Amino acid sequence: MAGPGVGKSALAEAISERLSPEMIIVQMHGSSSLSGVPFGVLAPYTAELSAEDSVSPVAVLRSVWTYFEKLKAGKDTPLLLMVDDAHHLDEATASIVADMISAGWVSLVAAGRPRPGLPQPLAQLWYDGLADRVDLRPLNREQIEEVLSHILDGTIPSGTVDTIWSASGGNPRILDALLHDAAERGVLVKRNGIWVLLGPLPSDGARLTGVVTKDLLRRRTEEQDALKLIALAEPVTRKVIEDISGADVVRSLLDQQMIVESSGHPAELRMWNTLIGEALRKNVSVSRSLQLLEKIRGQGEAAHVTAEGRLRAVEWALECGQRVHDADLLEGARAAVVRFRNTVARTMAARVHDPDLAPHARAIQARALFNQGDYEKAATILDGAWLQLKDTPDAAQALMLRASSHQALGKSLGALAAESRELLLRAGLITQAQSTVQTQSPVQAQGPASDGTDSRPAGAESRAWQDRMLYLLELGAAGDHAALGTEVQDLRNPNPGGPADDALRAVGMALLSHTLSAAGRSVQGLDAALLAASELPLLRDGLFFFNEFVLGRLVTGYLSMGEWESAERELANYTAEQAQAAATFGGSVQILRGYSLLRQGRIERAYQMLLPAVEALRLNDPQQLFRFGSALGFYVAARLGDSAQAKRLEQDYKDSSHGPSYELLAAAYAAAASEYLARDGKGLASLHTLATTPEVSARAGTLLEFLSICWDLGDHSVISLVHSLAKDVEGRWATAMQTLARNWESEDADDLMISAADLEASGFVNLAREAYAKASTLLEQAGERRRSRQAVALREKCDHELGERFREGHFIAAAPAVHLTRREQDIVELALQGLTDREIAQRLMVSVRTVEGHLYRTYVKLGVRSRDELSTALPK
Repeated sequence: MAGPGVGKSALAEAISERLSPEMIIVQMHGSSSLSGVPFGVLAPYTAELSAEDSVSPVAVLRSVWTYFEKLKAGKDTPLLLMVDDAHHLDEATASIVADMISAGWVSLVAAGRPRPGLPQPLAQLWYDGLADRVDLRPLNREQIEEVLSHILDGTIPSGTVDTIWSASGGNPRILDALLHDAAERGVLVKRNGIWVLLGPLPSDGARLTGVVTKDLLRRRTEEQDALKLIALAEPVTRKVIEDISGADVVRSLLDQQMIVESSGHPAELRMWNTLIGEALRKNVSVSRSLQLLEKIRGQGEAAHVTAEGRLRAVEWALECGQRVHDADLLEGARAAVVRFRNTVARTMAARVHDPDLAPHARAIQARALFNQGDYEKAATILDGAWLQLKDTPDAAQALMLRASSHQALGKSLGALAAESRELLLRAGLITQAQSTVQTQSPVQAQGPASDGTDSRPAGAESRAWQDRMLYLLELGAAGDHAALGTEVQDLRNPNPGGPADDALRAVGMALLSHTLSAAGRSVQGLDAALLAASELPLLRDGLFFFNEFVLGRLVTGYLSMGEWESAERELANYTAEQAQAAATFGGSVQILRGYSLLRQGRIERAYQMLLPAVEALRLNDPQQLFRFGSALGFYVAARLGDSAQAKRLEQDYKDSSHGPSYELLAAAYAAAASEYLARDGKGLASLHTLATTPEVSARAGTLLEFLSICWDLGDHSVISLVHSLAKDVEGRWATAMQTLARNWESEDADDLMISAADLEASGFVNLAREAYAKASTLLEQAGERRRSRQAVALREKCDHELGERFREGHFIAAAPAVHLTRREQDIVELALQGLTDREIAQRLMVSVRTVEGHLYRTYVKLGVRSRDELSTALPK
């Protein structure tokens, strides 16, 4: 039992092929056109019966039995009846089949859909225990990833897997069509060994069009018309479709799982798969589409109740060549751009000519271009539109988007702010005195004095909101949490509520969070990030990506605290809720995930995450994280001994422009990577030099991370500094670092073992690993070899949990990165338990050939020749 395209017919055919040498196969196909005709599908076996006998169950059963006996030709070969589309069998035929099963005449394999389900006589076989029911489900994400790993030779990033899984809905037939069409169109390509998507998956490819056409032709005419209508109008209220096509047709399509119904009121219908709907729309002629549009409009009631439905209504009207009012075009363009339907948004916005609406439309076009990675065009459009928006709800969003567009092009924030203030001066929005603030540093110009008094110039609190936004960005870049705190407090005080206040508070608190975390005040930083997140509902569906802007600061706050699980939860929630944003922000999110894994010491997992993320950022880098990501990738590649990838990523780091948020950390990880690569002391010296600069030494949180990188390189001279500094840094991670440093200096093996167990239980497995390693050395020196071996075993347990298979001395030994798929891991584990290939196949419900293939690929990856050598090649 399975829905359309999940694979029930393919599985039935495979069973038939497998059993054909042992059994006589009889094929039977249910048909919707014959479902109301008694014994209709049995006509090939009852051709010699008279008209009267052809409706007699006894005569039909005797005729079918005679046909089967002729097939057997006196041999004792068993019969296997293969019934496809069994849900279309009429009740009379189902009764005959059930009787044959009960009598032991034949064995049966039937493939059908759970809705409307099997005829009662066949379903009764299951109730009576005479048949097994196997429900096939759409492939889940893990299974999609496994399929892709078989088909594609190379690394498949998480974002690519997510997009393909979401688009296919886990349907194998759709998945196959999408992969072929995407490869032929050049949308799915391999770069530096990594498969990336260069654009949206095509909905008009030959394979997908073929699937849609074939499936449509199998439907009745009234069902075809209803499907076209729903595809063109989706989401559309159920009542409207029922009034046009009939309630019976709608129920039939729901039973066949061709359409789905929302749970809201009024209920809305849409195609079961978004890409199928798009493909079906493209197969409808313009003249036919116009006829269906007029039918919808002729109902005289609202067919669309949601923003998505109204967007589709505007899109449909444009497809039919009809004129749409500018206000409707603007609403449609806005709905499209927040759903990352960038081409549609640009098309609609370009048609808006009303002078009052045109600046808003141009801003929407800029956001669509920004989503597509065309920052230059986006910046050009915003340069001409941001001041025209003045104090409208879009104004603050446009200003932030303009700043991000210019920064993505490499323009410094200082130059951008100076240029923007000059334009504000010309527009009369700020005074000459305020415009000259740019000649001083933000701290000197408007920060609080050392005695706690406010040294901002008179009238600062009444300056234009545009100037305040620029000032917040400058303070964030300068890392001045004191001045930012003053500004944010002022913004949070009761006020009349200007049009940009929500945006100012969100930006100010997000930047404050980042600077506080860097200063070691992680608890306050996290509070600020959570307050920034509380402003997001008021900024939803705007032109700037406030959601992602705050997310990065919130995740960084959790990481600075050592709250790994909370950081991972935020990233996972974002990925699940914002699937449409994957093409634009997927690379940025993956960089944060890689950074999180790196902070936890899970180096190999970080490596698997960061390399694809860097490739994604080559295509689209909205938050300017490419330099930071390439530095992290350089670090993990060098640390794992992959010198070829490390050198390539090192060049990426050197060639990239400075990012606005993580430049100091990028420099630190790049210096450490150079040390891992060359092992000449120069990288470590660079780290020491960086740590003494005012930008780092004044930020306790950042400095502590620098020192932890030095310690990880084997530089034990920093341990005493870690011990003294960590007490001034908030958060669980700093406390864990302080504990490790204190016990390390005391060289008390018992304290180290106790601390290691506590650190491991608290989730700081990488730090526990260091404590166990140090304890094993001290115990060995003291002659306590049994306890030393115990500490070594616990250290190896930490290594295994972290994914680090080898680590010697001050450096992780060079070792090839081996990435086994989940299925390969399962098979290897069973092989190590001593199960045969056939036993493994039975346990995992796969073929023996599949097991053999997985084992062979595992041997190649691990560099072994047989399963006898597996145990020595894997971590203990």
